[in-house]
Amino acid sequence: MLRVIEPTVASILDRSLSGYDPSVEDGVRLFDCSGLEMNLLLLVADELRRRTVGDIVTYVVNRNINFTNVCIKRCGFCAFSRDHREEEGYYLPIEEVVRRAKQAAELGATEVCIQAGLPPKMEGDLYIEICRAIKRELPGMHIHGFSPEEVIYGSVRSGTSAREYLKMLKEAGVGSLPGTSAEILDDEIRRMISPGRITTKQWVEVIKTAHELGIPTTSTIMYGHVETSLHKSKHIALLREIQRQTHGITEFVPLSLMYWEAPMYKKNLVTNVRKGASGAEVVKMYAVSRLLLNNHIKNIQVSWVKESPKFSQFCLNAGANDFGGTLINESISTSAGASHGQLVRPAEFRRMIREMGRIPAERSTTYKILKRFDSGVDEVHPLDELDYSEEQFGSYENLIRMDAFRFRDHDKARQAQ
Repeated sequence: MLRVIEPTVASILDRSLSGYDPSVEDGVRLFDCSGLEMNLLLLVADELRRRTVGDIVTYVVNRNINFTNVCIKRCGFCAFSRDHREEEGYYLPIEEVVRRAKQAAELGATEVCIQAGLPPKMEGDLYIEICRAIKRELPGMHIHGFSPEEVIYGSVRSGTSAREYLKMLKEAGVGSLPGTSAEILDDEIRRMISPGRITTKQWVEVIKTAHELGIPTTSTIMYGHVETSLHKSKHIALLREIQRQTHGITEFVPLSLMYWEAPMYKKNLVTNVRKGASGAEVVKMYAVSRLLLNNHIKNIQVSWVKESPKFSQFCLNAGANDFGGTLINESISTSAGASHGQLVRPAEFRRMIREMGRIPAERSTTYKILKRFDSGVDEVHPLDELDYSEEQFGSYENLIRMDAFRFRDHDKARQAQ
């Protein structure tokens, strides 16, 4: 006996295929679906992806530079940050950040992504000086750096407004902002999982101001903890509304919680916290995001760091069209227990994309196609030939043992000046 699809879900899917934006309530219904309805959701998301961006799957050659893990905040989900008195606290001086950026450029990277903890008593112009130093050596390198949380912190430390600080960042060479520190854009949830962080209103104001100043941003969600389907749907709808107003968001990046080392899980700091998102939750996140955002934010990125390259490959059939970056060094998810955070080579991206029947293409940070790979014959990228050494490139453990100043030593040197 053939099963009939639930009428409400059928109506949402049908209207989405006709070009309508699902409502927040529609999003909740889709997040809660299962079985046949879930399978049809994935098919519709994949079809909308095909209509909107075609069969190209993009990636960017980049390097993450997380220059310090010392942070004044104590977020319940973050296993990366350290107190400034802890032995594992590290700090990369600006010249080391520049060295890593130059190393990335020599390997064909077009972007460096710069984010870090919020170190105590930070010089207000630190982020500005990092950008200036990189641009002096590498004027063509795209700097994708500094979350809204960091922008607010930099503005406070420098005694300026967030708008003025964003202007200074742009003049110093920032090309785009990561839309991280969003987590769930609901203040009740934020107070539970990250007390003391910026509010939803502050996050939105920084993002919208950046767009007004001509600085594009990404957008994110961090899920799989205490949020509900309603929280997720409202979060995505808020991003959609921002994009309707500013048109400055380049992509949406769902990030599932890496719970293994998260303090709120290990230390029971938050009641009823889940052990990350299930596989079904992850694929539905990509699919529902495609339906809610398709008419506004066309690029949806899979996170191979969070989900593994293999599962991310499958998610390309759930509405996603971008594989993210090569990263070279990723410290934040790795410190939380992720086992996939060091490097994916361009050749590996191309292989996985082709296995899904899609066309690989290298892109810029802002989604300009730099090179399509329509045929099966590729040029060898410098990263494909790299003999990767964690000692050379700085694994997370290497950062805190060998490759960087311990933060407390840096702090003493600064106080002595």
